[in-house]
Amino acid sequence: MIFIYPYRHYVVSFLLLSMITMVSQLFRIELGLINIALIHLIPVIVMALRGNMGSTMVVTAGSVVLFDLLYVPPEYSFDVHDLTYIWSFFIFFAVGYTISAQAKRIQANTIKEIFLSTLSHDLKTPLSSILGNASLLLKDQMYDAATRREVLIQINDSGQRMNRLVANLLDSARLQDTHSALRKEWCDFEDIIGVALQEFRYNPKESQISVRIDPDLRLFWGDCALLVRLIVNLIDNALKYTDNGKQIRLSVTSDAKTIKLICFNESTPIKKADLKNMFDRFYRIDHMGDIGGSGIGLSICRDIVNAHSGVIEAYNIQNGVCFEIRFSVNKLPSERLKELQ
Repeated sequence: MIFIYPYRHYVVSFLLLSMITMVSQLFRIELGLINIALIHLIPVIVMALRGNMGSTMVVTAGSVVLFDLLYVPPEYSFDVHDLTYIWSFFIFFAVGYTISAQAKRIQANTIKEIFLSTLSHDLKTPLSSILGNASLLLKDQMYDAATRREVLIQINDSGQRMNRLVANLLDSARLQDTHSALRKEWCDFEDIIGVALQEFRYNPKESQISVRIDPDLRLFWGDCALLVRLIVNLIDNALKYTDNGKQIRLSVTSDAKTIKLICFNESTPIKKADLKNMFDRFYRIDHMGDIGGSGIGLSICRDIVNAHSGVIEAYNIQNGVCFEIRFSVNKLPSERLKELQ
């Protein structure tokens, strides 16, 4: 199902088109050609409301082909003897284009508003924490070493949160830019995970994280910086939703064709609808309480995995939630690199 999910709107539109065609065939005399043409616009509108021009044109072409083939004289032929129907076909595409363009504009404005609101909130909160804690240290009062360390850890944590937010925004822009190629090189997941864990070395839950890496794990041809961001976002998400004393497990295994990365955090189960939508940009799980975050971390994970032609999914297990990532091994390191590894 995970392979079908990204194309679910195509599936729904073409199923709807098939149903409309069956109904039109059964009641073609009662409906008449004009009404049949109108109801064949329904799947076009359904797809156009997503704001994706390319997919809208694909579904529009399907509607036009079926309408021409089954109802326009001569039937069961692509010949058109009456030029009036040519204008009908243009209207199909004009409707799809207009609705799709408007939907895309509305979505862009909505995303912009959410982005600005999220950015202002998620930058303001850690910044306020840094300023507040820094003010405490600047006062003339004497603090013992333990108190000073606690304040400094809070400043570091807030700074890391701001750094992760800015890094996510920059990586998001980079991944959206089709002209920006991945900076691929041979990546060692053991090093990548080590670098990612450094961001959480002062986190009070850091001791709850355990890592298991296949000793025979091969090098992976990918963008190391983005893969570090992938691990950081997964761990950051796990820490947010894991209570004190609960486990967070990160494992990397491989076989001849696949590298599999699993991030498990011991927590309450997540609803199926949330499991499907949690990789969408700015999506937040409402019933998880007052947990901070921008709602873009997991969407960045999805984009990074997709950029490496991988698959990411989330699912519940008995006592927690698993994020599973699978990368296909399409390139093998040379014998010299294996020796260096």
